[in-house]
Amino acid sequence: MNTDILEGKWKQVRGDAKRMWGKLTDDELDEAQGNLEKLAGAIQERYGYTREEAKREIDRFRRDVESKYNK
Repeated sequence: MNTDILEGKWKQVRGDAKRMWGKLTDDELDEAQGNLEKLAGAIQERYGYTREEAKREIDRFRRDVESKYNK
């Protein structure tokens, strides 16, 4: 799933993001609105991850979401 599609389907996948990163607040998820750079920044802050770790988490999330919604 490319970034544009993820941003467009953010309302659908927001719950999946909340389950994956439960420490993120609703406000942080709302602010990200599918923007992966903003999401990476929030994950970094909340979880103490490096930028690379946050990006790996997001890549895993994108693959999971893609397999779930593209059936």
